[in-house]
Amino acid sequence: MNTQPVDPIKIVVVGVGKMGRSHALAYHNHSGFEITGIVTRTENSATVFNAELGSDYPWFSTLEEALAATPVAAVSINTYTDTHASFAKIAFAAGCHVFMEKPIGRDVEESEQILSWARASGKKLVIGYILRVHPVWQRFITESRSLGTPLVMRMNLNQQSSGHEWEKHKNILRSQSPIVDCGVHYIDIMCQMTRSQPVSVSAIGARLSDEIAEDAMNYGQLQVRFADGSIGWYEAGWGPMISETAFFVKDVIGPRGSVSIKQETAASDDVDSHTQTNALLLHSASRNSDGSFSQEDQLLHSESEPSHDDLCALEQEFFYQSIINNKDLTEHWIDALNSLRIAMAADESARTGQTVELT
Repeated sequence: MNTQPVDPIKIVVVGVGKMGRSHALAYHNHSGFEITGIVTRTENSATVFNAELGSDYPWFSTLEEALAATPVAAVSINTYTDTHASFAKIAFAAGCHVFMEKPIGRDVEESEQILSWARASGKKLVIGYILRVHPVWQRFITESRSLGTPLVMRMNLNQQSSGHEWEKHKNILRSQSPIVDCGVHYIDIMCQMTRSQPVSVSAIGARLSDEIAEDAMNYGQLQVRFADGSIGWYEAGWGPMISETAFFVKDVIGPRGSVSIKQETAASDDVDSHTQTNALLLHSASRNSDGSFSQEDQLLHSESEPSHDDLCALEQEFFYQSIINNKDLTEHWIDALNSLRIAMAADESARTGQTVELT
């Protein structure tokens, strides 16, 4: 039963960097939300955002100040992962619903703590897994499930970065490696494709820059095994040294054929290109009596490719519907925690050189 409120949901946005800006734009354009404050470390970023939209949302230096000064029903947390828990604790204690960028926390233990706060508060917590709202990625998953078992899943997202983007990556590397921060997305996709229990993960990693901490790795590759025999590979690297060759691979092979995301030429530092699909290439392994292929490959073009901002708007619509329709988000939480658990195990494997058993 729809219990849509008469008044829009008043929301405070914490962080208006790349992801935060897109989410704030979604709230700005959504009739069901009303931004009542922007929380950033410096006022300038809020000023730039307001200038872009022609808005006048008030700026606060802390979430506590925003909660004390303005009516708030929800908080959007779009900051580095190592700040998620502190902001979430404040928001849930104030009785607010929370949207939070992935991953949930720095590790499984912290993430479980955040989920316990959400449960105790009775409020909604939505984690920003952007590919879950992408219609073509969902078709990619569906087509993969038609290929039989086991599946071989090959994915990567390498990002050649410099200037501001490299500074941002170095900030993330203070708390998480690329195979955790980005890997949770693609591990989640693999889990949806196989619908099978992951049983073990192994990984390798490398530190390719003196500009990052001695124990940090800005390149990594993981391999995960599933109970049904499926295997998945994921690779991620950040920095000015990363190659532009084969930076975007999304390919799944099964006994009956394969399905791949075909992307037109793009640069690895183009965030929009990370979610774009352009087309799906379907290949059938079926053959004629003479051994030749019985079906031609199919290229399914995307009729309307959603932009990064469009996808963030879809995420916020899901957040809105979760609040007004009191959706049960238990499965959403379990999936988010499971993908993080696998990614953290991969990070452990890369550091120890040992395969990590997951069951």
